[in-house]
Parts: sequence; C-alpha cells; structure tokens
Amino acid sequence: MSTTKKLAGIALAAALGVTTLSACGGGDAKDKSAGASDAPASKSGTGKTITLVSHDSFNVTDTVLKEFEQQSGYTVKVLKSGDAGAALNQEILTKGSPRGDVFFGVDNTLLSRALDNGIFTPYEAKGLADVKPEFVLDKEHRVTPVDSGDICVNYDKAYFADKKLAPPQTLDDLIKPEYKNLLVTENAATSSPGLGFLLASVGKYGDAGWKDYWSKLKANGVEVVDGWEQAYNERFSGSAGGKKAKGDRPLVVSYASSPPVEVLYGEPQPAEAPTGVSTGTCFRQTEFAGLLKGAKNEEGGKALLDFLISKKFQEDMPLQMFVNPVTKDAVLPELFTKHGVVVEKPETVAPEAIAKNRDQWVKAWSALVVK
Repeated sequence: MSTTKKLAGIALAAALGVTTLSACGGGDAKDKSAGASDAPASKSGTGKTITLVSHDSFNVTDTVLKEFEQQSGYTVKVLKSGDAGAALNQEILTKGSPRGDVFFGVDNTLLSRALDNGIFTPYEAKGLADVKPEFVLDKEHRVTPVDSGDICVNYDKAYFADKKLAPPQTLDDLIKPEYKNLLVTENAATSSPGLGFLLASVGKYGDAGWKDYWSKLKANGVEVVDGWEQAYNERFSGSAGGKKAKGDRPLVVSYASSPPVEVLYGEPQPAEAPTGVSTGTCFRQTEFAGLLKGAKNEEGGKALLDFLISKKFQEDMPLQMFVNPVTKDAVLPELFTKHGVVVEKPETVAPEAIAKNRDQWVKAWSALVVK
C-alpha cells in the first residue's frame, strides 16, 4: 500500500501536465522532520524526539500531528525511506540498531518477513480493542494495524457507456471475449499492486488454479507494464493522466480509493467520479506499524503507536494517504462515502502462505505471463 498516497500526487501531476516517479519504485532515503526539533532521542528512552521510519507515502495533517506533540510532549521526526519493501529491508539490515523508534508501512504481503526477522518489540497499543478484529493478524502484538485498502481493477465509465458494454465486475469476467485487449496491469515482480492482483487470483483460484487463470488472461490480451504510474497515468484511458497520454486501455489494476482521488484533484472537480471499481477483483492489504527492537525512545514509540490508532489520526488518514481506517468508530469523509466503494468480499491470502510461496508464485507468474 505504499503507493496509495502517490495516487494524489500523480493525479495532481497529471492535471498539471508533469510526470512523477513510478509508484512501485523506491527512492532515496530522505530525512523529513514533521516537528520543530531534530535532536536525537536519548538512549535512556526519555528523549523528546520520536523517529518514525516509513515508506514515502506516510502523511498526516500538520494540525493533527501538532496536537499529539503538544499533548504528549514529544516531537515526531519522520524518516521516509522509499518503497515499503526497500524501507523494510533497511530495517532488517539494521536489526538491533534501528534508524528510528517506530516503523510504519509493512503490509500483509511483507508481514511474515518482518516478523521472522524479529525487528519488532511486542507492545499492545492503547485503543487496540477498538480495532476491528479481522485486522489484528499478529496475536503477539509485535505490530499494530493502522490502515487497510483494496487493490482492484478500475474501469473507465465513459468507455463502457459509449460501447454500451457492462464493465466487468469479477475476475472471471476479465477472461471473457468482450473484454479482450482492455486490461493493463503491473508486473508482479516489480510492483505492489501487481503483486496484489496476482495474490487476488491465488486467493480466488487456489494454488492449483491461478496459473490456468493467467494463461486465459494472457490469451485475452492483458498488457503488463513495470509499475502503477505507467499503467494508471499513461495506459489507462479513464484517469486524468491517461487522457492526456491518450491511453487506450479502459481497465487497469489500481485501488478502490482511486475514484475519490480523481474527483478531489479533477479540474474542474466533477460531480461524479469518472472511474469505477470492479469489486469482485480485489485483494485486501492491511498496513501495520511496530516498535522497533532497540529503539532509543521506547516510551515515545509506544505513545506514537497509541496515536496511530486514535480516532483523531484514523479520521485524518483517508484524505492524507487515501486508505481506510481500521478502528470501529472512525468516520469516513464524505469524499469516500460519496465516490468510493465498499468491497464486501475481497480476496485474501494468509501472511504465512504469502511468506512461504511469494517468490515461487512471482517466478512462475513471470515465466507464464512476461516471458
């Protein structure tokens, strides 16, 4: 889910006629302080700075963060470290001597890798009882659920209206002749949404059936590109960027939160989202945060984890990172409720199964679809 916040940036860039970095790509680690002080936390755990290590997509409204800082007495420093996978790998390499106190951004496709490498100290965050049980995947509380989102096929409403063709709604629909040569997806070996879409097929058809499905999808003309930005902002005909680039694919693998982004950054802002979501094609991602083992400011890190599942942060998060809250009492903004969709039955795959099979699934997918 590290690309979800980039949806907004890329949509805005498209409106301005500029390009951005690939959504699936990493970036140089950047030190971005969200507070007034860059003073390091003390090793005794009583320092006043909390360092949050994150992928590049973390964001929070300044006033919301400042309220936490004023109430807690801590200053939050955000160390953004590129793509989620790259950021996690850096923490694994620095295990025991972490770059910060809390890590945010490990999702259920990478969770077992993080837990198996023992980079987190268990902590049961205050307010965890308010988190919906289906998101609590680690009973030892080494990580705390923070947000969720769904990787789904999006469709260009205008295209299907013009063709008088019903948009596909399920994975099975995508292999039907009427949708031949319409879908673009990302490479599962290089892109988070591409991997999520592969996992959706694994969840739906099982280990015995997903390869046959992809053989049929390939025969039906699926196009594979390296990353989300190329797929969504260049090849997809329904996005602002795709229209400028004269994209000719009316189906793309993106997020269930993409339509609200198209509305928010539309110029002029449309009354209705120009894109829709095929809700029977989705894979659910959940993102977590954890207290890093060896953190210099453990108490501050615990306070930050409490804050990440507080009502204030959970309700601020949707329009900052374009993801869904995980707590029971958080209220979604009108933009989400009016232009977004609720995915009732997304596909899921157990983190243990992903950890065991991810590499071989991607290798087999690459041999079948790309080569």
